[in-house]
Amino acid sequence: MSTAETPAATASATPAPTIPTQATSATPTTPAAERCPRCGAPVVPQEHFPTWCPSCEWNLLPPEPSLDSLPLRARRRAEREKRREEKRRQEVRDRTEQVFRLVAEGGSDLQHSASVGAFLLAGAVHLVSLAVLLTGVSLVVGWPLGGWPARVLGVIALAVAFLLRPRLGRPKRSGVLTREAAPTLYGLVDLVSAELGAPKVDSIVVTSAFNASFGTYGLRRHRQLEIGLPLWTVLTRQQRVAVLGHEIGHCVNGDVRRRVWTGSAVRALDEWYVLTYPARDNETSANLVVAIASAVTVLVLGALNLGVRALRRLMHRLHLRSGQAAEYRADLMSARLTSPRDARGALQATLSEGTLDAVLTRQRALPRAGGRAARAAGPMPGLWEALAEAARSVPPTEVERRVRLSEREVSATDVSHPPTYLRLRLLASAPPADRPTLVLDAGRNALIEAELAPSRSRVAAELL
Repeated sequence: MSTAETPAATASATPAPTIPTQATSATPTTPAAERCPRCGAPVVPQEHFPTWCPSCEWNLLPPEPSLDSLPLRARRRAEREKRREEKRRQEVRDRTEQVFRLVAEGGSDLQHSASVGAFLLAGAVHLVSLAVLLTGVSLVVGWPLGGWPARVLGVIALAVAFLLRPRLGRPKRSGVLTREAAPTLYGLVDLVSAELGAPKVDSIVVTSAFNASFGTYGLRRHRQLEIGLPLWTVLTRQQRVAVLGHEIGHCVNGDVRRRVWTGSAVRALDEWYVLTYPARDNETSANLVVAIASAVTVLVLGALNLGVRALRRLMHRLHLRSGQAAEYRADLMSARLTSPRDARGALQATLSEGTLDAVLTRQRALPRAGGRAARAAGPMPGLWEALAEAARSVPPTEVERRVRLSEREVSATDVSHPPTYLRLRLLASAPPADRPTLVLDAGRNALIEAELAPSRSRVAAELL
């Protein structure tokens, strides 16, 4: 989340932007109210944002093009597709709201039958990979068949086994901040980890994404925190702590998706999908035998690919309840660390990505002396201030519209998270804290901004 920042004096020689301490949704001068054409309720038009009615949700969604002009067959096809899409959305809503009710009632056990099923399915995936490996080894050494054809098949099996091996991932090397370069930022993250009972992170990466994430990689289980500067910029100080609390919370919230056994099986299934995806060549071979062999290969690979897709969907369904419950648990951890209001504000800020994309588009279109070479040499002046101002200018009615849009479309930050509207609803019901457990004061925030200044120049060049 990106907030506009103005230079502030710090202990460092590098000027650092000052983070706003108020919520990111400040309302400009309120225009005169109008009447909703559907229900007659007063609506307030906002410059640069859609006018809509909170009472009857008129204009909540953009108007859909009429199907009347389509031919009869095309219109029926479009109507069927629309019904299927609505049915799919309703099924997703039913499943996710069931998980929400279980979490809200305090009865969601992460170690339930679906988690056991995911564990067993992951075991089956690993057994297939192991079987391919052992088959390749036995054929290469000449058992049970000898001769060069068997050895060639063995080498192919070993190559396939290599592709199917468990993937533990690799931590990012680009954009890494060392502890020596950012001691204050690491100190804050260490405090968050200590408050949540989580181990310390091994590295922090600064990226250009409007996001923050946490992952554990490799045999040594390297713990890496990723901070997207556009997201970080638009947050208030306590909202930043809330985001750190949510991400570090994944170390201790019982998320089975992040464990080595099941996580590596999911990545193996992804590799299976790529490996079995049939490459359909539209060119017709003049050789009948080659054409028949190619058609048979496509059919076999297509059947295998369908099976792999079914397994991927099954693994996703098995992970759904435990994974979404883990996300809710991380949200509640961030609320306890700061306050439910700060956690909600941080989550609502993720709804502003489209607004910030528009700011970036305008910034890229601005003329700049020196052309592309000058653009690559450094950031456009005012980029971060423009992003922050755009985030602050989003009126409360537009924030509410985006939340309701999330409910209507059952949308989330990504497929691994619960719908945003349910996460906000859970935080709204969280008990208020008397005082934040961890406070990011202005002085420490200024030091962190000074430590991030070199990364801001690099990230701005990437964005522009």
